[in-house]
Amino acid sequence: MGSGRTVAVFGAYGHTGRFVVAQLLERGFVPVLSGREAVKLKALAASGPGLDVRPASVDDPASLDRALAGAAAVINCAGPFATTAAPVIEAALRAGIPYVDVAAEIEANADTFTHFRDRARSAGAVIVPAMAFFGGLGDLLTTAAMGDWTAAEEAHIAYGLNSWHPTAGTRAAGVVSRHRRDGRRVRYANGRLEYRQDEPPTLEWPFPAPMGTRTVIGEFTMADVVTVPSHLAIPEVHNYMTVEAAGDLSSPDTPTPVAADEHGRSAQTFVVDVVVRSGGGERRAVARGQDIYAITAPLAVEAVDRILAGRTRTTGVASAGEIFDAPDFLRALSPHISVDLHA
Repeated sequence: MGSGRTVAVFGAYGHTGRFVVAQLLERGFVPVLSGREAVKLKALAASGPGLDVRPASVDDPASLDRALAGAAAVINCAGPFATTAAPVIEAALRAGIPYVDVAAEIEANADTFTHFRDRARSAGAVIVPAMAFFGGLGDLLTTAAMGDWTAAEEAHIAYGLNSWHPTAGTRAAGVVSRHRRDGRRVRYANGRLEYRQDEPPTLEWPFPAPMGTRTVIGEFTMADVVTVPSHLAIPEVHNYMTVEAAGDLSSPDTPTPVAADEHGRSAQTFVVDVVVRSGGGERRAVARGQDIYAITAPLAVEAVDRILAGRTRTTGVASAGEIFDAPDFLRALSPHISVDLHA
């Protein structure tokens, strides 16, 4: 077992990993920098005195064990998670410490639930996949919007991004996901994942002010279709993405994110608009903020803080909305995002 507030970060030198390391330091944790490329780890360590560097590779279990030795938890920021999640989870189970990742890959997250649910529950371990902007935030908002409802007919999670400059990791993960789907798109309907060859619909979504109504790609499916149904009785979970952001993501010429403030965040802004419907009733939750990659860091670190403090509702493999008090968790993110809950 690990002790104290030491947290290993696998993939620490990546774009999101750097935000996670900075957030851990700000919250008083001691990050251990890990990942495959020792040169990049040492360069990152040079930016903060006393940072521990432990190179590791997913095809070398002993190196992962050394990376996690003495840590109280591990945050996996290294995609594609189809390759990294299982080996790092195995290392976390051997070390007896909680595992959190920031995976946005639908199939990789589904694999985590499928392959580790029983083992983690039996061991009393905590594994939280998709603790990120995609998957984690949408799940927390949907859970909070549900309130005292035990079931709903449908959930709609609309992403209003004014732009999307994808990281190299996002593009690499997209390649893996498309390969696993044989080029098909995926949606969650009728209580299951469905793979389709047709084009997704385009429609108008009435985002709250100041964004207003925007054209969106319907069934632009993200990790919410794994996290939300993992614990909420909702047979229809649909995602939407503003066409501007979808166009940026699909274009090979879109550059990577560029820092626009002292925190390293890009100028990208977002509105996440969640609507759940049941029996003619409707409930809504809205989050607004800046930079989808940067906001992943406080999500993941807040999760680790709550796990280590015992502020959890279950063990095993669990999504954010199942393991945490969703409204309280969202309130804790107030320095980073604004959230409104509406009946």
